[in-house]
Amino acid sequence: MTKIVIIGAGFGGVAVAARLLREGHDDLIVLEKADRIGGVWRDNTYPGCACDIPAPLYSYSFAQNPSWSRRFPPHQEILAYLERCAGELGVTARTRFGTEVTAADWDGARWVISTAAGERIEADVLIPAVGQLSRPSIPALPGAGDFRGVAVHTAHWTPDVPVDGRRIAVIGTGASAIQLVPAIAGQAAHVTVFQRTPPWTLPKPDRRYGRARLAAYRRMPALMRASRAGTWLLTLVTGAAVTGNRFADSAVRGVSHLQRRLQVRDPELRAKVTPDDPMGCKRVLFTNAWLPTLARPDVDLVTEKIVAVTEDGIRTADGAHHPCDVLVYGTGFAATEFLVPIRVTGRDGTDLAEVWRDGAHAYLGVTVPGFPNMFLVYGPNTNTGNTSVIYFHEVQARYIAQAVRRIAAGSKPLEVRAERAAGYDEEIQSRLATSVWTGCRSWYRTAAGRIVTNWPGKAQEYRRRASRLDPADFH
Repeated sequence: MTKIVIIGAGFGGVAVAARLLREGHDDLIVLEKADRIGGVWRDNTYPGCACDIPAPLYSYSFAQNPSWSRRFPPHQEILAYLERCAGELGVTARTRFGTEVTAADWDGARWVISTAAGERIEADVLIPAVGQLSRPSIPALPGAGDFRGVAVHTAHWTPDVPVDGRRIAVIGTGASAIQLVPAIAGQAAHVTVFQRTPPWTLPKPDRRYGRARLAAYRRMPALMRASRAGTWLLTLVTGAAVTGNRFADSAVRGVSHLQRRLQVRDPELRAKVTPDDPMGCKRVLFTNAWLPTLARPDVDLVTEKIVAVTEDGIRTADGAHHPCDVLVYGTGFAATEFLVPIRVTGRDGTDLAEVWRDGAHAYLGVTVPGFPNMFLVYGPNTNTGNTSVIYFHEVQARYIAQAVRRIAAGSKPLEVRAERAAGYDEEIQSRLATSVWTGCRSWYRTAAGRIVTNWPGKAQEYRRRASRLDPADFH
């Protein structure tokens, strides 16, 4: 029997584990360093945390949920949904919690996985599913260690972070900040937001689901498929705007400009929140509350560069000092550093970190030459800027299941051919070189400028290309 080890119990890990279990691969364990299922939805608990992809699409196609409270549900609902799916699909029973993987080494025939507790686990197939958004990125600001208040990254938020009546500084204007700030404004004494570049925003078409709709979903599940299809069509428009369709780009830009015009009456503030970067080069954010919140008298938007953190605040390049009791880093994740800090050694002692020294790459984002029987979930260039990443997870799960089926039926390891992987990477990077994502600094790119996170085309193209494992691609 083929023994399989999956690292990580977020949406990606659960998707591939569920697929393999459905196909009868029972010798399977999921290693999860935390104490429960959930990935980013377990780790991110800051006020206002919610999905920014509509729930009908941000869910498994094989486990549609008739009980969402609204189109964009809060993180507690998403976490509960994932935990329920993992339990019902048999994944939770095969998950070892509190098990942190530190290394994985190919010994010529099998993978040997090492844990922080000193345990060694052998496996025929290794499936890292640690994601791209698992390691918070915190900038090294001068004086940060001198701050006497509470300092926290949004991904490390806990219920005891003080908000009521406090002066709160939020560094960053990305996806987490635009949810957090409206949620705490009015509760905090004052909120100061430090912005490096303004994000492109669009209205969030959110709504609560009424009893009649929920009852109809339970009685007629086909209606949920129709809702999912409608959401998919909407993402085609935003996807076209990001990937070069001029008409779609013009339409989406127009909506964003109109939102700023209607929600920000002060010309000075409107100038501050008007993006200079090309639309889509950073993540476009859906929100109805961000811009009105910035216009509140108890909220300040600071665009001057931060030069230092002091004992009781932040000093900016214009010499101003902004006092605060709580410092919140809404600064995102080290998304380009795949699998860090796990050390992975493949055939002939090949160090994966060395292979990826100039930027991570993998054939179809799943498999790397020199690393037999290793298959990534949410690997390099499989992030999507406009639709649900869970769609990509399901495509990868099907592809990996085909690989495991071949490994189980044969006696030799499966390793992608170097020339196929190199040709694929050359194509992907060539397409990305002319994409909107080259227009600014973002978490999509390494320090050297290589785009290692995003898929350059439409989601349906990825599904077509990864729908069938071609034996000619492998040794």
